[in-house]
Amino acid sequence: MPSLLRILTRPETRRPGPPPLAVDLRKVLLAGIACWVVATVVVGVLVALDVKELTALWVCLSGLALGGLGLLWARGKR
Repeated sequence: MPSLLRILTRPETRRPGPPPLAVDLRKVLLAGIACWVVATVVVGVLVALDVKELTALWVCLSGLALGGLGLLWARGKR
């Protein structure tokens, strides 16, 4: 077994990494968007009750927008 110093100085002596897993990004992105929807509803109620500021709602809406962009990007990668 090679020493740590040898592995760090000569990366070619390492064993090859495993191949990347085939993951359906659409499912991952939809799960993230679902979390942002729940957060948006909760924060929306808190903003309506004057417990939170409007900034928190904008953060949730930004998360939804980025998730939507991620879905468009994942669609193009298929």
